[in-house]
Amino acid sequence: MKFLDQAKIFVKSGDGGKGCVAFRREKYIEFGGPNGGDGGKGGSVIFEAVENLNTLIDFRYQQHFKAQRGQHGMGSEMSGAKGEDLIIKVPVGTEIVAEDGVTVLKDMVTPGEQFLIAKGGDGGRGNARFKTSTNQAPRYAEPGWPGEEMWVWLRLKLIADVGLVGMPNAGKSTLLTALTRARPKIADYPFTTLHPHLGVAWIDGREIVLADVPGLIEGAHEGVGLGDRFLKHLERCAAFLHLVDGTAEDVVGNYKSIRRELELYQKEMGQKPEIVALNKIDSLTPKEVEKKLKALQKASGHEVFAISAFAKQGLEPVLRAALQYVKVPQKTLEESQSQTLKKTWSPLD
Repeated sequence: MKFLDQAKIFVKSGDGGKGCVAFRREKYIEFGGPNGGDGGKGGSVIFEAVENLNTLIDFRYQQHFKAQRGQHGMGSEMSGAKGEDLIIKVPVGTEIVAEDGVTVLKDMVTPGEQFLIAKGGDGGRGNARFKTSTNQAPRYAEPGWPGEEMWVWLRLKLIADVGLVGMPNAGKSTLLTALTRARPKIADYPFTTLHPHLGVAWIDGREIVLADVPGLIEGAHEGVGLGDRFLKHLERCAAFLHLVDGTAEDVVGNYKSIRRELELYQKEMGQKPEIVALNKIDSLTPKEVEKKLKALQKASGHEVFAISAFAKQGLEPVLRAALQYVKVPQKTLEESQSQTLKKTWSPLD
């Protein structure tokens, strides 16, 4: 399935049905009277966040969504049927943004959460409603109220516990493959990853949701490379796992460059906790690993893990360090197994 994280759609709630103008004509009843029914209410447009979606690709093929209008009133004081509500399903983490592209109307972060974006129009009153002692045969009814319509933006921000950041070819996709069942594209050239990926890793019987976004380079906040388009998917992450390519000549320069881009994109991003890992140690000598670890520790100001995503070396300590940033209590592995198929696979095998 192709990944799409932004779409613009048109929504319109249903118009209210017209009221009816009708009169009674019954046998053996000398005087009739008005008996026109009310029009039905139009259907509303409602957004619902669901867990089994992770892309907005469906909105590329359909941009217009209109709820059903209410039926018109009928004689014998019969009201028209209410229009059916239109429920639009979106992935959890979708922001509903006004047409100006700035005003956030609703942030759909809870599974099953619903948001009424356009209320259906009320139905018009029939002529039976207007009968009075001085006007016993009204010959008019209300036309019904129009529904609401608007253009809105849908912007998907992935929900993950830890986001993977780093330069292109730092090994983020390889690490995601080693820790989870996600299978992003892996190759020996830069910008292999063109859109974000999610994966679930398990450690000590608990789960950690990891997000892999395309690599950053210096000047990404100005649109260089793939720019900062996908950094929004890291805004919800509690922490970052910063991968540094151990085979690069200037590991400290690469580390500082990524930190700088995060801060320039959003000040809060630069303040999030991070876990730094020196990757590809299987391609370095022990002396080179020690030298680069010390340089990174001095630059970052905290512990740096030495790992090899390809060889699956040193991954457990990194996951345990990331586990402390999982805010919401997660299901245990046993609970997850009871709800799905039995799992015999371990992410670190």
